[in-house]
Amino acid sequence: YVFSPNTGREEAHIYWLGPDIATYVAEVDGDIAGFYKLIPNQRDLGSHVANASFMVAPAAHGNGVGKAMGQHCLVEAKKAGYLAMQFNFVVSTNEGAVALWKKLGFAIVGTLPKVFKHARLGYVDAYVMHRFLDDIAAE
Repeated sequence: YVFSPNTGREEAHIYWLGPDIATYVAEVDGDIAGFYKLIPNQRDLGSHVANASFMVAPAAHGNGVGKAMGQHCLVEAKKAGYLAMQFNFVVSTNEGAVALWKKLGFAIVGTLPKVFKHARLGYVDAYVMHRFLDDIAAE
């Protein structure tokens, strides 16, 4: 995430739980395993495209939580009337996220050079990823 490690609780709370933000929580055996928020990617004339942000608890990595939340998010976006979903900043070195979004039908539509300051690798690229929702069934 692009947040500083020093990000305060209140700032994080506003980002994830602010007004007009649909936030969803994934639980495994009663414990929070992850959560995501679903919002318009842009306002007004760009509001037909969804955007989402995800976090998975370290203990839940590799257990399908991210995939389940991603699939759930696509359905919720379709139910909310969005025509497409776009992620504006998928860090290129986050191979798990890139692979998951590709598996869920997203395509890399742009590369932003050296826009993320990785703790070990220095400046790395991020991707813009996009998919239409016309093949998603709104359950």
